[in-house]
Amino acid sequence: MSHREQAAPRGREPACLLCRQSDADSDICGEKLFIHGFCAHENCLFFANNFPDRPVHRRGLWCLHSWEIRDVVSQAAEESCSICGQIGATIYCCRRHCDVSFHLPCARQGGCVTQFCRPFRAFCAAHRPQQAVEATPEPGTECLICMEPVEDRKTFNTMVCPACKNAWFHRDCIQGQALHAGYSSIQCPLCRNDDAFRKDLLTMGIRIPFRPPTWEDFNAFDELGDRHRRCDASECLFPGGRQEAEGQGPWELLLCSSCAAEGTPRHCSGLRDIITSWECDGCAGLGTASS
Repeated sequence: MSHREQAAPRGREPACLLCRQSDADSDICGEKLFIHGFCAHENCLFFANNFPDRPVHRRGLWCLHSWEIRDVVSQAAEESCSICGQIGATIYCCRRHCDVSFHLPCARQGGCVTQFCRPFRAFCAAHRPQQAVEATPEPGTECLICMEPVEDRKTFNTMVCPACKNAWFHRDCIQGQALHAGYSSIQCPLCRNDDAFRKDLLTMGIRIPFRPPTWEDFNAFDELGDRHRRCDASECLFPGGRQEAEGQGPWELLLCSSCAAEGTPRHCSGLRDIITSWECDGCAGLGTASS
């Protein structure tokens, strides 16, 4: 049985033993895993610094031993998060001689950067990477995603495309866009650059999942191919009701020739058999037909 297949304990939602949260954002922390009876977020494990040999340097999380996880949890109990002040901090700033530690869910609040790619490095607010591109937004510049104003310079929360230097956006907005687009589809909202744009986002701590875009998941647009099948006449006369119709004759359902979003059987709207098209009141202003 794989770690993802191990059953979660019954009862209330268990907390991650590393970040100590039961309801942390799974888009950032990853899914909860139950390994050797321990509950932990996938990304909390990847970012944890206390392992003798970090999972990212091995063949993945399935190589962890129970004693390793137990030791990391024990050590974390002695470390306080520099952001929330609670114990259990397992992530350290990778800058040499910096002793700042924090929980993964607290990183954004504290202005810390966590890079969701190998080798899963983390930086405190004082040592986090800065965008190298030289650019300053014009007065009144808006985020291209939410259309709300951005700050008057590059900051932790205000970012710019490194390719065109004209596309500005909020960190939270581009993070949301990246989660929906996935690695293969994320690109600058303005110039459509993908390679430099994607690399810069990863460096700046934006998580880009390695999966197809969400708009391709679960046949999201299948409903657009559904044909309208309901009588929308003010009074439906068909004995079978508004949801029924016949394929031809007086009870054949005609769809609006303009929007196809409303329909009527000929007899319900007093249309003769020779009538082949019809427009709904919303499109024509009147329930008239043309042959």
